[in-house]
Amino acid sequence: MNRTPDPADDILAYNRLAWDHQVRKKNRWTTAVSPEEIRRARNDDWQVVLTPEKPVPREWFPDFRANPIEVLCLAGSGGQQAPILAAAGGRVTVLDNSPGQLAQDRLVADREGLSLRLIHGDMADLSVFDDESFDLIFHPCSNTFVSDVLPVWKEAARVMKVGANLLSGIVNPIVYLFDDELMEKGEFKVCHKIPYSDLTSLTSQQRKALIEQQEPFCFGHTLADQLGGQADAGLAITGLFEDGWSDWPLSDFIPTFIATKSTKIGPVK
Repeated sequence: MNRTPDPADDILAYNRLAWDHQVRKKNRWTTAVSPEEIRRARNDDWQVVLTPEKPVPREWFPDFRANPIEVLCLAGSGGQQAPILAAAGGRVTVLDNSPGQLAQDRLVADREGLSLRLIHGDMADLSVFDDESFDLIFHPCSNTFVSDVLPVWKEAARVMKVGANLLSGIVNPIVYLFDDELMEKGEFKVCHKIPYSDLTSLTSQQRKALIEQQEPFCFGHTLADQLGGQADAGLAITGLFEDGWSDWPLSDFIPTFIATKSTKIGPVK
């Protein structure tokens, strides 16, 4: 049996195995969409989420059937959004760190006769793609699993065509201020600073518990990096909404997620 990587040494490898474990656990974000959902998408009756509960506005998407476009689901596999977008008429590529999550997309593609290009890789390294390859990038709340979000924005901008949109889900960093176990009980005790890191913000005992449970390690990025980082990469934020998650008591008090639509306004320098 392969030894579990130490997340402090190789967070990419550790989170890869952790998300493969989430697939085996049937985590909500690893459950493949149904044949009925694919049937509806083929009939232009569909919706997808960047954040837990609020659907992305349809006006954030082009008319795929009128103008089939190149779509990249960036760190967004799991048998959910990518198959829906493909059934709706997009030419969809998926890049993800988890082979198990990619297998969920393959399962739906094979079952429904969909064309999906699946690539195992790192969201912060899109060197497999040429400059200006995509008309749309769909990027759910996955950059919470990388320690530095700025390379993600820069690489996304590089592979976007001028005028293309990046749709992103973002965890509100306020979530990471609080003790997680107490927060699940509805008690809000400020314990951490932002930016937050499971690697450095938790005690050694808490980190050990996450590793034993094979849970992904998370990072709470500043809004300067999440929103300003997009602007610095050459993207203009042209749409934004907030969302919550009924599973999180904090969402009763403040939106715990942000979704952005960002447009590439010129060549990346």
